[in-house]
Amino acid sequence: MTMESKKNKGFIEDAEYGLDSRYKSNEEYKSEATLLMEARLNRMKNLSKDQIIRAKLMQLKLKMEEYIKQPIYDDRNHFSEFLKLYVDTIYSKRNRFADDINIKPIRLSQVINNHREPKDEFIMKLMIHSEKVYENICDFHKKTWYQVYFHEKICDTMSSQEKWRPELEKDIKISELIK
Repeated sequence: MTMESKKNKGFIEDAEYGLDSRYKSNEEYKSEATLLMEARLNRMKNLSKDQIIRAKLMQLKLKMEEYIKQPIYDDRNHFSEFLKLYVDTIYSKRNRFADDINIKPIRLSQVINNHREPKDEFIMKLMIHSEKVYENICDFHKKTWYQVYFHEKICDTMSSQEKWRPELEKDIKISELIK
């Protein structure tokens, strides 16, 4: 192995482990990190309210899409968490959102706080509302809210199998086995 190939091999291995060779010392690295954070904070201070809302809505969309893709079996209520983020990002008061989609504020509160399942009509109104809100921000697929809701239902069912399966298995028999 030549000296040049050894040098390249070391570079590739360093890159693989994410080592950054731009800095000569840990202090230099920390100084650069501090300056970068200060620049980010200054930039964020100058964002308008609309820019912040747009960024939060895009972040929410990406979180929802990521959730749909993952085969997670947990018992968290992602639908209500996403709904809460959506409503609280756009509105200063939740009852204004309830008015905008023509539902009672108590119904919205019950869905957000997991005291009641959303009805199909609620999800349809949410779908239409989201399409209109995201229209000038980014592409938001109309089926996203449904996907989140049903993905959560599947995850809940799968994560709680040890509770419901033994009792139901007693009722299941197969009269004709396939060989």
